[in-house]
Amino acid sequence: MDLKEIISTHGATVRNIIKRITNEHNEDLEQEVYCKIWKNSNKYQEKGFLNAWIRTISANLSKDYLKSSQKKLSDNSTADEDVLSLIRSKKDTPEELLLKRERQKIISEAINTLKPKFKEVIMLYEIENKSYEEISEKLKCPIGTVKSRIYNAKKDLAEMLKDLL
Repeated sequence: MDLKEIISTHGATVRNIIKRITNEHNEDLEQEVYCKIWKNSNKYQEKGFLNAWIRTISANLSKDYLKSSQKKLSDNSTADEDVLSLIRSKKDTPEELLLKRERQKIISEAINTLKPKFKEVIMLYEIENKSYEEISEKLKCPIGTVKSRIYNAKKDLAEMLKDLL
């Protein structure tokens, strides 16, 4: 079982399952999935479909991740006051809405001042939630280049938005 081939063939599926279950891009969890596949590759029997086996591992690890993060949250907040502080009002006040709009405007302006190649990858990755592979295919450049551009774009944005953060 060639791990490189598994990652290139099933990478998007693994990322999509993790994203669907955890509602976040979690590269650490994705790495954990590949480690588990590698460690248990000798246990995989050719009777079933490899894709189904990988999907099951991805889903189970994602669910375990959610359970552990929920457990940490419940362990950390025991007092009633702590629980109440976690509950957020669903309606924002006019002041909060204004602040959010201003913040979004500042962020949009910062993104628009990025170099075009950085702006393009940030828009695809953060706004359109595209994976590294999807961006790589769309831009016809290596995944390493995509990762580098995202890193540099975030670094530039952090510098531009340091007062906001």
